[in-house]
Amino acid sequence: MINQDFFLALEDLEREKGISQAEFIAALENALVIAYKKSTGTAGGVEVRLNPEKKSIKIYSTRAVVEEVIDPEKEISVEEAQTIKKSYKAGDTINTEIISKNFGRIAAQTAKQILMQKLREIERDNTVSEFEDKEGELMACTVRRIEDGNVFVELGGNQIEGVLMPKDQVPGEKYELNQRLNVYVKRVKNSGKMAQIVVSRTATGLVKRLFENEVPEIKQGIVLVKGIARDAGQRTKIAIVSEDPMVDAVGACVGNKGARVNAIVAELGGEKIDIIQWSENPLEYISRALSPARVLKVVQTGDESAMAIVPDDKLSLAIGRSGQNARLAVRLTGWKIDVKSESAVGAELTADINTEEDVVEE
Repeated sequence: MINQDFFLALEDLEREKGISQAEFIAALENALVIAYKKSTGTAGGVEVRLNPEKKSIKIYSTRAVVEEVIDPEKEISVEEAQTIKKSYKAGDTINTEIISKNFGRIAAQTAKQILMQKLREIERDNTVSEFEDKEGELMACTVRRIEDGNVFVELGGNQIEGVLMPKDQVPGEKYELNQRLNVYVKRVKNSGKMAQIVVSRTATGLVKRLFENEVPEIKQGIVLVKGIARDAGQRTKIAIVSEDPMVDAVGACVGNKGARVNAIVAELGGEKIDIIQWSENPLEYISRALSPARVLKVVQTGDESAMAIVPDDKLSLAIGRSGQNARLAVRLTGWKIDVKSESAVGAELTADINTEEDVVEE
């Protein structure tokens, strides 16, 4: 049962799938043992030995030498063993080679099925092992196929498959075969038969990792990312602060002539990015979070709620299309924000004063 091509295939498998020959051989030996027992109906001991150096596969039946035989299929008496070889004693094992032609087509097919199952398990475990520490990381990938709205991508050196599901795709972003993308590894799912790498283009973590790649000060921990709020494909607000008073956090993120932030905007397909200087003063933070609108004043109105007053001509900018700018500011700061124009606030104050005067006159 010698097949040089078989062992050459093992080398290819190790190179392409990252499955070691030792793992493969162990799985194959086990599969052949099960297949042989199933095809012959024997319950006795069977051992398979693969020798990559000699490129040989041999099958042996095994029986233990014992003083008293209880299971004839697995045991042989000392007396009978010594008729084969006088030096045999209790505790030895007799191995008898099984001629490979007796290992028929049905057994070989069974071995193949069991082996493929084992290989899938090994490949799944290798995938999980390789990617379990990559959750939350940024990875480059290549689009390999698109099915039922899902985009399947190739990740890493071992051509591991990841899936970009519709909810993780940026609205309006088009994906094409062989397209190169940066994706955020959202999670690794080990679901019984297979491992699945779920990736995302909409996660806020993608933006954070892109800034880390483009801004050395963030990578070095000099500039800290305090929060990110994102409407994927449209607008992102990122709050940052410098740990070093000599380093301008916003300037570091923008880069010379906007080079750093523009690289990120290009990667995100033109998505607008507001870089916010974080403040430990929540009212000041809210004022900055409503960028690009100019805020005249922020007044606290309750527990983690505030009113932001803006010039009349900046009201629509502060609120944003469909309320997007104000909504992102709320998500970024964690405060409820009521945005009002200067004239509206003035009118409310006048109305309140008139009401109070009416009460006094009464």
